[in-house]
Amino acid sequence: MNYWTKLSVEYAATRAYLDDLYQVYPAVPEGLRTVDTKVWESIEQAFERRDNRRLIAALLKLRLFPIKDPYVAFFRHDPSAISRNPTTVARICGRIYELGLAKIYERCAEPKEINRRIGPMFREWVRKGSLGVRPVNISNFEEGNTNAVLEGSDRVLLNFAKRRLNYQGGKAPDLVARFNGKYVIGEAKFITDFGGHQDRQFDDAIRLAEDNSIRAVKVAILDGVLYIKSNSRMFRYLSEHPSVNIMSALVLREFLYQI
Repeated sequence: MNYWTKLSVEYAATRAYLDDLYQVYPAVPEGLRTVDTKVWESIEQAFERRDNRRLIAALLKLRLFPIKDPYVAFFRHDPSAISRNPTTVARICGRIYELGLAKIYERCAEPKEINRRIGPMFREWVRKGSLGVRPVNISNFEEGNTNAVLEGSDRVLLNFAKRRLNYQGGKAPDLVARFNGKYVIGEAKFITDFGGHQDRQFDDAIRLAEDNSIRAVKVAILDGVLYIKSNSRMFRYLSEHPSVNIMSALVLREFLYQI
């Protein structure tokens, strides 16, 4: 097992890991979504009149549809399909009528799921100077040679990583930095459970950490259940790949200053 991975496993097993991790990923739910009053008036009217086409067209104007149905996305991308598919529209609206207006409003106003907002939390933590340096803009980063973290939009980080580090990914890395004269690139993930989407999150980070074509020190900055000693696919990977830099955000600062 990689030294930094081992430190992360020990941290999770013997210290207040979750308490400390909350500084990186504060799981605070957002407030309710705003429901446009004019749109809601249209929804109420269509609901009372049992006007299926108008009801579904109005609901599609909101960010969150009140029910999960695999056909809804098609209507979002092609609203004209509403008039051509009355049976599908009636089926979807039937489920909506069963909810009642109060429940419809409640669902359309639900806050975003915490897991969907975790991505930007790592960068915000870095922005506060948690790695010992304040992030700098692209000009200062390129012109300087001291320890620094690159600050900027996804496009800024992605363009620099492609241009200078031979990064071939399509998504911006979560960390681009320079420590002790070496460039560092990293992908940060909070793995909240085993299986499904979380496995894919793990794989995304590992893919970057294993890419030997990248001209930088590569790091998979992972936190969560993967450090629980078990027979899980993730923990087996940690045990079997000592050459891959996998570590918690909580030991990242120490790693960066010693590379």
